[in-house]
Amino acid sequence: MPTTTASEHTPAPVAGVSRVGRPPAWLTTLAVLAVATVAIPLVYLGVRASEVPLSEVMVILSRPLVGELLLNTMGLSIAVSATAIAMGTVIATIVTRLRIGAARTWLLISALPLAVPSYLASYGWLVVVPSLNGFWPSWALLSAVTIPYVTLPVAAVLRGTSADGEAVARTLGLRPTQAFWRVTWPQVRPAAIAGGLLVFLYTLSDFGLVAMLRFQTLTWGVQQAYAASFDRSQAAVLALLLVVIAVIVVAAERGARGSLTRTTAIHSTKEPLSPVVRVFFTVVVALPPVVGVLIPLVGLAGRLAEATTLRSLNPQQLVQATTTTIGVSVAAAVVALLLALPLAALAARYTNRWIPTLEGAGYLSNGLPGIVVGLSLVFFSLSVLPALYQTVVVLVFAYAVLFMPKALGTARASIEGVSVDLINVARTLGASRFQAWWRVTVPLALPGIGIGALLVAITTMKELPATLLLRPIGSSTLATELWSRTAAGEFGAAAPYAAVLVLVAAIPAMILSGVRSVAKEEL
Repeated sequence: MPTTTASEHTPAPVAGVSRVGRPPAWLTTLAVLAVATVAIPLVYLGVRASEVPLSEVMVILSRPLVGELLLNTMGLSIAVSATAIAMGTVIATIVTRLRIGAARTWLLISALPLAVPSYLASYGWLVVVPSLNGFWPSWALLSAVTIPYVTLPVAAVLRGTSADGEAVARTLGLRPTQAFWRVTWPQVRPAAIAGGLLVFLYTLSDFGLVAMLRFQTLTWGVQQAYAASFDRSQAAVLALLLVVIAVIVVAAERGARGSLTRTTAIHSTKEPLSPVVRVFFTVVVALPPVVGVLIPLVGLAGRLAEATTLRSLNPQQLVQATTTTIGVSVAAAVVALLLALPLAALAARYTNRWIPTLEGAGYLSNGLPGIVVGLSLVFFSLSVLPALYQTVVVLVFAYAVLFMPKALGTARASIEGVSVDLINVARTLGASRFQAWWRVTVPLALPGIGIGALLVAITTMKELPATLLLRPIGSSTLATELWSRTAAGEFGAAAPYAAVLVLVAAIPAMILSGVRSVAKEEL
């Protein structure tokens, strides 16, 4: 699922860093190969879909079930996005503009749902309330886990925007809500809309949560068309429909984010609150983390404490799923970096007109549902490389394609931050371009590059739909074990896998949380 942050987008040039010369042929070649590699799943999906006769496409699209899936998907995505924009803006305003106490701590707490996969949140709630299903629970849980996508960027804008305009509006007789709507909302609207579009993408691509809560969307339809009847034509058409919607939303999100302006922190006096009002606003801020994190983890802890859970535990299978999860995550991080580095270096150092286009193509997979990439690679491996079908090679490649933009954004920013003067000094001392890159740029940019690798690893650990389609026979990850056991109603048997997944993903997440630059990118 797409979990895009500001770091995944093209950063602004670093002050004092100039871009130089014409790119060497080897770097250009590697960058083009990287983009071509990332484009393979999408291109092949288009080829596969084009093989379906137009008459058959029309028949598929005219089926009542497809119309229902499309309506459910769009309705859920719009509802969750609207909720995230409204709640995220309100929470950001409370934290930055009102005196609720420990504002910085509350901002960090409000970001916690980002660390919990949606299917894990639904698992925790199903443990507590097994009867949950349908639109409303899906809407509530997806809203809870995605609100931070709006809260964080809006809070960043508000912290860089003076509240004096609202104060003036208040003196002219406007109520606080009117003053905010007329003065502050136009300033934060681009950030809120950009975050809301990311939420739309997240909801559009979600599979695990809606499948667990038995709410049928397009991702569910693609999986069922492939798994139940192996209907390649219907699966390809539905996947391409998802791609079209995702591309439109990504373009809109890019446009909204492009209108954002950088701000600097402005310290303004916060509004005093009565104790009752303070408690109310604190509850509002705490609501998403409670719904999206606390209750699911409480449900998980309660299930782990039951004797039946311990009796159903298979330590060997748990260890196998854990080692597989870690192994493929590390491999995906390495492959994603290998693909991202040439393109990041090219975009960070050179100004040719075609480079931004090539860099944009590197973000091609940004926002694509995991199930689309997984399905396209199923088609590709069966048709072109059947020996690799359902092997770790294809699975790791899918992860690298899906999450390469995370490595690309951080790598580009890190390389761009290395002064060209240092490279010029190395060249004057006799180093070739490649030697200067390897001996100067790589060591200095390595911390940022490492951050990108950790982002890829964390996201890979939680990826579900692509893993379900591409995992080798007899192999499983923590995510797939959790999903399959929960889908079968075996909540106790699923609990250890959920707990270990939280612990394993928490290690790189804790490392990232201590890196100041990452916090700046998120905010």
